[in-house]
Amino acid sequence: MRVLITTGIYPPQIGGPAQYAKRLAEAFVGHGQEVSVATYGRLLYLPTGVRHLFFFFRILPKVWRADVVLALDTFSVGVPSVLAGKILGKKVVIRTGGDFLWEGYVELTGKKVLLRNFYESEMANLNLKEKKIFALTKWVLKNTATVVFSTAWQKDIWQKPYGLEKVETDIVENFYGEKEIHDSGCMIHEGETRNQKKMVFVGFTRALKWKNVDTLTRAFAEAKKVRPGLVLDLAQVPYEQAMEKIKNARCAILVSLGDISPNFALDALRLGVPIILTTENGITDRVGAVVRLVDPLDQADITQAILEMTDDTIHATYVEKIGQCNYVHTWEDIAKEFLTLFQKLA
Repeated sequence: MRVLITTGIYPPQIGGPAQYAKRLAEAFVGHGQEVSVATYGRLLYLPTGVRHLFFFFRILPKVWRADVVLALDTFSVGVPSVLAGKILGKKVVIRTGGDFLWEGYVELTGKKVLLRNFYESEMANLNLKEKKIFALTKWVLKNTATVVFSTAWQKDIWQKPYGLEKVETDIVENFYGEKEIHDSGCMIHEGETRNQKKMVFVGFTRALKWKNVDTLTRAFAEAKKVRPGLVLDLAQVPYEQAMEKIKNARCAILVSLGDISPNFALDALRLGVPIILTTENGITDRVGAVVRLVDPLDQADITQAILEMTDDTIHATYVEKIGQCNYVHTWEDIAKEFLTLFQKLA
């Protein structure tokens, strides 16, 4: 089968979607498929609409040669992919990823509206551009062969506003790797004691308003008044370097206003590192029992969670819980589930 993956970003660009595209492409090849990847690259710097048009023409030859197209979002690559598929008579499968409309709305308005509340409370406040994005996304979802979600949480949020009752949908969960347990936050160099070792909390994230970095920064500053040795590392770095930083961290932390299936959180758990995680996520059913959940709008709750993770007994309890959480969903599993879906469309 000739599979075309369309994605907004791809390594060496940094981000969960880039790693997802790379790992899934490798897994498809491992299953004997012929795979090509189309990404925006420098087109990302063009204005919205213009870059969509350029990307549409870039992928036309690739879509024509493909048996099936897998688009890894609903708008950036979703719109041109579905349009090309309709013109050339090719099946296009959408994997939803994030929520482009909500993310852009929060960034523009600065309103800290939770993803699960957005479609109920803010639709009347959309500007003309946002209304067009909503209409195009709705068109994409209704004109694709299948819409694949990574969590039932996002599917439930989108069900009513996007009219998914008559749309073919499926769920393919994100990557849950086998554990690589490390002595998180407890690496002591010669001549140091545990109390002298700075406790590093990592929260690699983009400086976007829905990522809620301002609340995290204030919460951390309050925690530092109690534990002055705390360090918060938010710097974005290449994937391999990020994984090394997580391994050596005391704790990972993610307090977004809505994170559907956060790769960062799943990487931390795979590496055996405790994580403070927003309650506004789609993976609580899988990881809720082994993480410290916090209300992203409650700064005091975040501060309290940070201080809890500086306590060796509490920290060790979370490490033990993580070690007992053995759910695994490999890239090979993900590729197999997508291929089964593709074969049904043939």
